[in-house]
Amino acid sequence: MQRTQSQGGAISLRQTLAKAQFLASEDVFVSSCAADWRACRSGDVFFALTTADDDGHERAAEAIDRGAVAVVAERLLPVSVPQVLVRDSRAAMARVCQALAGNPSRNLRTVGIAGSAGKTVTSMLMASIFEAAGDAVGVMSSLGHSDSLVQQSPTGMTPTAPEFATWLERMQAARCASAVLELPAEAIAQRGTSGIGLDTAILTNLHGGNGQVSPRAASLMVERFLRHRKAGGVAVINADDHRCRRLLGELDGACLTYAMHAEADVTASVLERHASEQTFLLSAGGDCAPVRTRIIGDAHVQNCLAAAASGLALGLELETIVRGLENVERVPGRMERLECGQGFGVYVDAAHTAQTLTLAIKAVRQVTRGRTFVVFGPDNRSSAAHRALLGRVIERGAHVAVLSSNEPGHSSPLPVMHELLDGFDRPHKARVIPNRTTAIRFALENAGPGDAVLIAGHDNWGSSVASGEQPASDDREIACEWLYGRAADVPRLLASANRFRIVG
Repeated sequence: MQRTQSQGGAISLRQTLAKAQFLASEDVFVSSCAADWRACRSGDVFFALTTADDDGHERAAEAIDRGAVAVVAERLLPVSVPQVLVRDSRAAMARVCQALAGNPSRNLRTVGIAGSAGKTVTSMLMASIFEAAGDAVGVMSSLGHSDSLVQQSPTGMTPTAPEFATWLERMQAARCASAVLELPAEAIAQRGTSGIGLDTAILTNLHGGNGQVSPRAASLMVERFLRHRKAGGVAVINADDHRCRRLLGELDGACLTYAMHAEADVTASVLERHASEQTFLLSAGGDCAPVRTRIIGDAHVQNCLAAAASGLALGLELETIVRGLENVERVPGRMERLECGQGFGVYVDAAHTAQTLTLAIKAVRQVTRGRTFVVFGPDNRSSAAHRALLGRVIERGAHVAVLSSNEPGHSSPLPVMHELLDGFDRPHKARVIPNRTTAIRFALENAGPGDAVLIAGHDNWGSSVASGEQPASDDREIACEWLYGRAADVPRLLASANRFRIVG
């Protein structure tokens, strides 16, 4: 785990951790911290964290040998340096990291986005709205992190407490007025977001995911997430999602709702849809405005509503909000349309749960007069029962189902695809093609004018967008190579297509 070091001098642990119990010292002043004993340096405070592989409490002596001047722990330890006892070492560390960074979220107009799906697109829309308002804005999302001047690939699936602190500090140093943070459930559960204050907290939805998230865990995540609101902060809730809607009677503080199909403060009705764009009417109170977007589907309309409601809660003008929404023409791997001169639609989407895959297939079918081909491979994290549910969704939604591997080079993809077939009533109708490249080419070769091909289930763009490099296996590259039929031209064409900035 990274070390965090203050650029502005030492901080008081007693002020930062007001409920902690201090032993052998009234207070401890530190300018750096670490949670890995091997990373400790002279003057650090060491945080004893328990992980699946190790217990930091058993490593305190080694951390002290390396220079740690104090230990923050959840139980009393036989050490000679001052100890700070806390209920949760992870939450304590995150708060200290934010304090060492100068608590930047207090000085930024900060938007946090949590939920089962839609976080990445909503964060891009929110950032675009701030840019339309003339703000410099920083972003942390699964596509990459940006301080408005420099953007980088994420180092992992879940940002750590030091990463949140470092990037918020960079945003403040770059004179950002606003910050947009995609907050994965894992980061909230691991308390890595503690100490971050939010002006608006957007909850996109609470789907069942891949079958591994219990209702209790989801409820706890939401409770922790909404605690991040600053005094006067606003919760933005999706009233179309019944799990989110149940929260409304229990929420304290200000709240704005959005929906397409339920009563809400901010609503939308679709005016027209085409294969490459859709237009909907955005309504808020007595005001309304048409919004034309190049990304299709109800899921995208709901993401637009979430961002619009947050913008309105922050006092932005509706005209500015609409301009920001329309400026986002594509988000890599999120209902991304590939236009290479072919006579049929080709869409790439990261959908990997039953709910998101259902919405993706529905979005494509709504604008397709011919057949819909679905190329899909589940990730290895989903359960067998959830894979069977995915198979049921594909059979019911696709005219032609092409089942493939999600991970090229995986040694045994067939058992995973057989679990998909368990959800089919007529498994003999599905095409099972383990090689993903071959599966994509098969769908493209057999699609005709008026048809559409949806390539779903493979999210490999987060590590490549910020760096500008192509990942080892990119569904878009495979599809474009076949569609253009000139492999030599693909790198140039994709380089042009991939000019996607995390901000703007």
